[in-house]
Amino acid sequence: MYIIAGLGNPGKKYENTRHNAGFMSVETLADKCRIDIETKKFKALVGNGVCEGQKVVLARPQTFMNLSGESVRELVDFYKIDVASELIIIYDDISLEPGQLRIRKKGSAGGHNGMKSIIRHLGTQEFLRIKVGVGEKPEGYDLADYVLGHFHGDEKITMINAYERAAEAAKAILREGADSAMNEYNRKV
Repeated sequence: MYIIAGLGNPGKKYENTRHNAGFMSVETLADKCRIDIETKKFKALVGNGVCEGQKVVLARPQTFMNLSGESVRELVDFYKIDVASELIIIYDDISLEPGQLRIRKKGSAGGHNGMKSIIRHLGTQEFLRIKVGVGEKPEGYDLADYVLGHFHGDEKITMINAYERAAEAAKAILREGADSAMNEYNRKV
């Protein structure tokens, strides 16, 4: 069984912001796998189903980004999964160009508050993650204002394609394993 959690902030105010790239990617995956993410439990909206022949729990933590670890910890404890091999976190990354993906098996939070919270609550950095590039903060911008800002113009199309690719990358992990998915999706597009 896998838990795939997309990070973001709940509420209309934050819809389609850079920080919600994880939410959008998990929603895209849910559509592809025909799983409804509507049940409220574990401080998240969750949906259970089968994707690529694997049992999955798709989750959108509703704790706000900085407290994502609370929800992920509850999910991991309830489903008793192996964190290193059965947890996938999808989230935004400002160090990648808009639309680029990077799959990793472990690593630091890289300054991302949602990932800091998850690492702190799980007590490990060893879990799968799919980073969705949202672009570097322009000079003079406040980081919080940037990641809570919306995409404009061509960036919107780029990001819709990125959510599709992130969902396909998650499916590839389920189907073929992380190494194969990394070889396929860690290339620049």
